[in-house]
Formats: sequence, C-alpha cells, structure tokens
Amino acid sequence: MTAEPDPAAASPRNGVRGPIALMVAAAALMWASSRLTWYTVSSSDGLTEPRTDHLTGSVWFGALTPLALVLLAAVAAVLATRGWPRRLIGVLVALIAAVTAVPAFALFTGSGDLPGRAMALAELPARAGYTDGFTSPLGPALSLVAALAAFAAGVLLARMPRESAQLSGKYDNPVTRREAATEQVENQRTADKPDGGLSERVLWDALDAGADPTDDSPKPGAQATDSPGGKAG
Repeated sequence: MTAEPDPAAASPRNGVRGPIALMVAAAALMWASSRLTWYTVSSSDGLTEPRTDHLTGSVWFGALTPLALVLLAAVAAVLATRGWPRRLIGVLVALIAAVTAVPAFALFTGSGDLPGRAMALAELPARAGYTDGFTSPLGPALSLVAALAAFAAGVLLARMPRESAQLSGKYDNPVTRREAATEQVENQRTADKPDGGLSERVLWDALDAGADPTDDSPKPGAQATDSPGGKAG
C-alpha cells in the first residue's frame, strides 16, 4: 500500500504559503534596506574640512534589522500554530508593517526636523553646522515595499478561515495524528462502512497506532445481536 498525500492536510499548507512567502520577502527587503544609504548630510565646523556622512537604514531606523528578524520568527510561529493564535500572529505582523513604514514615509514627506535628526545620528560635534542634506530614495523605498508585503501577509493570516488555519499534516504532532486516525477507523467500523472511505494516510497512521483497519471482529465486551430478542445466543 503506497501512502498518498491527504488532500485535507495539503489544503492548509497551501493556505499559508502566500503569507509565508510575503513575510520572507519583506524580511529580505528590510535587511537590504538597512544596508543602503537613506540620508546624506554635509556639515562644516569652520575649523576642519567639510564633512559628509552617509546614514544607512540601520542608522536612520535602528529597529529595521530587528524587525526583519521578528518577521522570520513569525514564519516559524505560523507553522507551529493553528486557529486564533495564527490569526493573532497576523495582527502582529500587520503592526510590524505599520511601524516599518513610518520612518520611510516621514523621510519622503519631509516630516519632522530631518537636518537636526541627521546631525544627531551622524554624531557631529556641537560646533558643526548643517550645510546640506538629501534623501537617497532606494533604501526607504525598499522599506516601504517591505512594509506593504508584511501588511498583506498579516491581513491574509488575520482573515484566514478557521478550517484553513489548521496545521498541515507535515507539522502535526505524530501522537495526536495517530489518535485521530484510530478514532476515524473506529467510527468507520461502528458505522459498518468500508475502509475505502478513509485516506491511505489515515490508514497508515492507524496501523502505526496499533489499530488494524481490516479487523472487523467485535470489541471485547460487545454483545452479539444475532439471536432473537437481541440477546447473545
């Protein structure tokens, strides 16, 4: 008997592939963004040569790399949970996306004191004066794309139907899976239905648990009902 994949178990696995792919992509984009220059500031203190500092994403937004690592951890959490905990992870992922988008959005819109922030992050001496500064768009743009991908993943997880939020058979606890298979075999036997109604995956799990799906003998203590009046002959 060749074991075939259980369609019911394969469906939940397919349901989380999209959000997982989006979270992995978002984490990769966030890491790449953290390595790129977000803002370039030029300064002069009147005593030394003018100075130019290139502030990367990890400097401008220090939480960028840690948030990327949190997204990767969320991938593992999605695979290890089911039901409402998985949907809660979706909400948290959406919040991470919102936090990721704020610094880049502020940079593009010029919100806040950008020169003052740049001078502080560049750790310039107090006597230094701001002379020029400009935004390098690629780094913040990648951060915004990452935020959109993470937000989409969070929404998909948060809105995942209950029946689609179950673990795939690949990640089920083997003991739980065998117990469920044994119960299904017993239900089939009680209903006097052929074993063909069970998937081969279930049959294999039942055999692993010590239950023989082909055994039609009554359970110990069961009463025979062949004689008149329903009494044992």
